[in-house]
Amino acid sequence: MSEQPEPVTTPSPLERPIRSFVLRTGRTTAGQARAFEAVGPQFLVPYKPERLDLEATFGRSAPTVLEIGFGMGEATAHIAATLAEKNFLCCEVHTPGVGALLKRISEQNLSNIRILQHDAVQVIDHMLAADSLDGAHIFFPDPWHKKRHNKRRLIQAPLIKKLVARLKPGGYLHCATDWQPYAEQILEVLSAEPTLKNTASDYAEKPAYRPLTKFENRGIKLGHGVWDIVFERV
Repeated sequence: MSEQPEPVTTPSPLERPIRSFVLRTGRTTAGQARAFEAVGPQFLVPYKPERLDLEATFGRSAPTVLEIGFGMGEATAHIAATLAEKNFLCCEVHTPGVGALLKRISEQNLSNIRILQHDAVQVIDHMLAADSLDGAHIFFPDPWHKKRHNKRRLIQAPLIKKLVARLKPGGYLHCATDWQPYAEQILEVLSAEPTLKNTASDYAEKPAYRPLTKFENRGIKLGHGVWDIVFERV
């Protein structure tokens, strides 16, 4: 019997659902709009509350990595070009960022990226089967600096449990942040998940596939740290 997606339920007004994003305003450029029209039909995957056939979606069978929140897609495009043997299923809700990555896909002639412009939590819940992913990337999620806002941070135990269930044994979860208190929380949350093991004694060396973005380089020059955390599913 094929695995059924988790049922779609409407939460009580008293419940706060996990979300992978906070809505922001932004302007789509003419180039991004052209990318939506030219390559959007090929690389955008519509959200549907049913299991996604990854092989059919990418047109090939290959290890698949989920990326949650790719911003403007600079790092995503670099990684996809560097790791051309892998598929990258990328979630982002902000239209300018989606347009920017579509533009990079077109300019760099990338074929191993597909984009879901939808909340990644719902994608995990309803579109991804257990043991379907070879990896997951969460780079520089919103740190919610103020203590009273820490509860809004994406990387918390309930989401990690959902995400790890979609990883194959041996699959990895790579997080990166430039906010030390968040790095400490991520390390604590991932260490507490019994089906994960750390690939390092604490924080990992930056994997070669993750590029230094302009934002990150600027921060490093100002003396800011960056922490990579890489765990594997046991």
